[in-house]
This record gives sequence, structure tokens and C-alpha cells, in this order.
Amino acid sequence: MVDGFEGKKPDLDWSQVRETVSMLNLAVAQLEKTMSDGHESVDTLTETFASLIGGIQAIGMAADNLPETPEKQTIQANVEPAKEKINNAIIAFQFYDKLSQRLAHVSNSLAELGKLVETPTRLYNPYEWHGLQAMIKSKYTIEQDRIMFDAILNGATVAEALALAKEKGRDEPTDIELF
Repeated sequence: MVDGFEGKKPDLDWSQVRETVSMLNLAVAQLEKTMSDGHESVDTLTETFASLIGGIQAIGMAADNLPETPEKQTIQANVEPAKEKINNAIIAFQFYDKLSQRLAHVSNSLAELGKLVETPTRLYNPYEWHGLQAMIKSKYTIEQDRIMFDAILNGATVAEALALAKEKGRDEPTDIELF
């Protein structure tokens, strides 16, 4: 027996569809909260790093106008590595943006799936499922995601779909903007 149900009358209004929709909605809420928390932190860090880049560039320009001394050489020797480290951090934030896009797609897809599942006339209609799949695929902006989508719908396992996407990722140039 299930805990809490011993000796009780069954809930005749209970529905696995409603329970599924509740769990989908919970997943959507958790994704949305995670993305919201992450955006706030990353926005603060991005502003900080942009400010740091400006400060380091100002230090480098000021050092260029100093007379030749060991201190000037020390400053100049540290300006470029500091800028490089900040650029590396900014690249990591750009990968975070890709992560955020993917999480937003998952959240939206789960929400749409929940709407389909909770509507009996849509739930049992193959055209509704094809429409949902087409809508989900049309929202992808990352080629690797489209590859995973197609692979899964063609019967691939999650591991196979991930391997295909990883293989494709090696062939694609990265669009990273350095400051």
C-alpha cells in the first residue's frame, strides 16, 4: 500500500494526467526560478568585468605615458594578462547565455507539453503532438539542439543524441566576442 492511503477510500477525482501536469508545472517553475537567480548574478558580474576592462585599459594607457622605470615595466607586464583573464571570464558568461537559452527552451517546451496533456481533445490528437514538436523545433537557435531533437524523434537514445550533438559541436566555430 502507498503511504497515507491505507484504509482510505480512493480519490475518484485523481488523475495521472493532472499529476503529470502538476509535475511539469513544478519543473517549469524550478527552471524559471533558476534562470532568474542566475541572470541577476551574471548581470552583476558582467557589469563588474566590463568596468574592470575599462580600468585596466586606463591603467595601461597611463603606464604608456610614464618614464621608463621598473614599475612601468611591471604595470605593462601585468595589463595584458589581466585583460586576457577578464576576456576568458566574459567568454564563460557567453557560454552561460547559451545555457540560459537552452533552459528557456526547455521551460517553454515543458509548459506547452503541460497544456497539451491537460486538454483531452489535444492529448489524443496526433496532429497536436506534431504541431507541438514543430513549434519546439522552430524555436531552436542552436544547431546542436536541432540535431538532438531530430535524433530523439528518430528513436535515438539520450546518449546517442548527446554524442551526435557533441560531434557536431566540434565542427562548428564558436561565436565568441572578445572586448
